[in-house]
Amino acid sequence: MVVTVLFGGSSYEHEISIVSSITIKKVLKKSTTNFIFCDANREFYVIDASNMKSNYFSSGSYKKAKKLFIKQGGFFSEGLLGSKPFNTGVVLNLIHGRDGEDGKMASFLEFNSIAYISPRLEASVLSFNKLYTKFYAQSVGVKTVPYQVMSRNDDRKSFNITYPVIIKPVRLGSSIGVSVVKSAEELDYALDVAFEFDTEVLLEPFLNGVKEYNQAGTKTTSDWELSIIEEPNKVEFLDFEKKYMDFSRDSEVGSADIDSSLEVAIQENFKKIYNTLFEGSIIRCDFFFSQGEVYLNEINPIPGSMANYLFKDFEGMVERLSKNLPRERNIKIDYSYIHSIQSAKGKA
Repeated sequence: MVVTVLFGGSSYEHEISIVSSITIKKVLKKSTTNFIFCDANREFYVIDASNMKSNYFSSGSYKKAKKLFIKQGGFFSEGLLGSKPFNTGVVLNLIHGRDGEDGKMASFLEFNSIAYISPRLEASVLSFNKLYTKFYAQSVGVKTVPYQVMSRNDDRKSFNITYPVIIKPVRLGSSIGVSVVKSAEELDYALDVAFEFDTEVLLEPFLNGVKEYNQAGTKTTSDWELSIIEEPNKVEFLDFEKKYMDFSRDSEVGSADIDSSLEVAIQENFKKIYNTLFEGSIIRCDFFFSQGEVYLNEINPIPGSMANYLFKDFEGMVERLSKNLPRERNIKIDYSYIHSIQSAKGKA
């Protein structure tokens, strides 16, 4: 199997993507693995596996690598004899945040007929925007935590807020811009921080005493392939630095100690979210469990290091998924409508 890891992007999560890709290099041991870096200027470079080190990118050394460009059918490099195709096999989209999770890269790859593992356009739009995620979850019968939406220009004093409250930028991941606010005196600062990254934020009650569980999975030729259910280490919340380290995990973790009824409930909620919308992707859903109910916290459409540590056979699953990707419908254009008009006018 040939897999090309696509990473980087013009995003606040650019560095997270680099860390994830370095981790995936360690995980894909049997495959022929290529690496394509999309820099902050959205230029593409093919990166030798030996250079998959963080300082290679932070130092700007990647600019010495061969440049690639996309056109119909795949990635190409320019040479003295013209353009030469680059064998990508299947592209694993590992660009976190903007460009990778907002639908741009999915559309780009789809438009140019490149096979890829990633949420498709509609799934990207609904999972990248936390407000849209709430709407989507409600539509498929999955409960979410209550919330309010505040825009940058709203009157903050008009909101009825019960503390503690968690502030989240609507269109951002990796806990960037997220704060837990415990009193009214802390609110303005937390909102100012969040509005540095987005024009809208979510305000959710910070739930004490809840259990948190992560479930990842996909659909392959073997139908559902679900990961173990993980109970993350309990801290108030995972800030950017903790998630940065979390994204570098490459060793399998242990299953949560839960009863079978809760396991089934989490899996069934995951399946409702994944549905047919996320076919062609490996996603992770983070759930809360409180007072006998399961709530969706968030969808991770491109989870850190693809949540490889939750699967017993991650590489095998990637191969099986690569053989079961959605294909865009081929639309035959034969101009029959125009021809019929011309015939009717005697101009055929």
